[in-house]
Amino acid sequence: MPGLDLSITIVSWNSRDCLRDCLRAICALPDSVSHEVIVWDNASSDGTPDMVAQEFPSVELCASNENLGFGAGHNRAMERATGRYLLMLNPDATVHPHALDELVAFADSHEKGGIFGPKILNPDGSLQYSCRRFPTIEAALFRNTMLGRLFPNNRFASDYLMKSWLHNEPRQVDWVSGSAMMVRRSLLEQLGGFDEQFFMYCEEVDWALRAHQAGWEVWYVPSAVITHIIGRSTDLIANKAIRMFHHSMWLFYKKHTIQKVPLLLRPLVPFGLWLRGTLFILKNQWDALKRWLAR
Repeated sequence: MPGLDLSITIVSWNSRDCLRDCLRAICALPDSVSHEVIVWDNASSDGTPDMVAQEFPSVELCASNENLGFGAGHNRAMERATGRYLLMLNPDATVHPHALDELVAFADSHEKGGIFGPKILNPDGSLQYSCRRFPTIEAALFRNTMLGRLFPNNRFASDYLMKSWLHNEPRQVDWVSGSAMMVRRSLLEQLGGFDEQFFMYCEEVDWALRAHQAGWEVWYVPSAVITHIIGRSTDLIANKAIRMFHHSMWLFYKKHTIQKVPLLLRPLVPFGLWLRGTLFILKNQWDALKRWLAR
């Protein structure tokens, strides 16, 4: 029987400064749950492993010689974990006081729950829509696209983000963000970890769907609060991140959804994802050109 309540696993890649802030916040917590912190570093070149080793000797550091990706990194860290629960946390996240207590207490009182997500806030205190419905083709068409800008109140993106709900009470949801998600050890033992074909993005959606299919519940727990800075590491490789995101979307649809699409329409899915990703990259390049011209 594991001796600790919680194992916190963090996967880092060139995130030294925000990881330092993340670990400082964890070390300062007044929480009563017993916990350990395991950092898996994906071959950072900014001195992240040295910083962790020198400033946080109580943290278990695993420094990889290659970038294994988000899911595989967490899988390796979870192999070392001993807690009854495992909290996957992004290095650009800050855990608020008593958030760990709230998550563990809620999970202890909901035995059918396998995955739990806290309320996540943006740095300005606004709500981050971190619990969502499973993705659909309609949501992909209207979320962060020209169609979405033309029809900002469309129901497809709104339903996907669960915007009609105040996010102020616990609720069963389809999935929660991998930036801060806690799982029960028995779920990990039953399902295994993240599917490593997803290098980054959509791995938590896939895991949640598999959990639902196995009879587990996924819960949003707003009494536990965490602040998250979106995209701190991926901003370093913005266009590559866009390509990885859309590739992961394709892997998810191919694995779980494409069988439900009429046969004649199936070729439109990869084309639509390619077109969506290409337009995002072109927009990034155009914005960069405008910034350069304005200097």
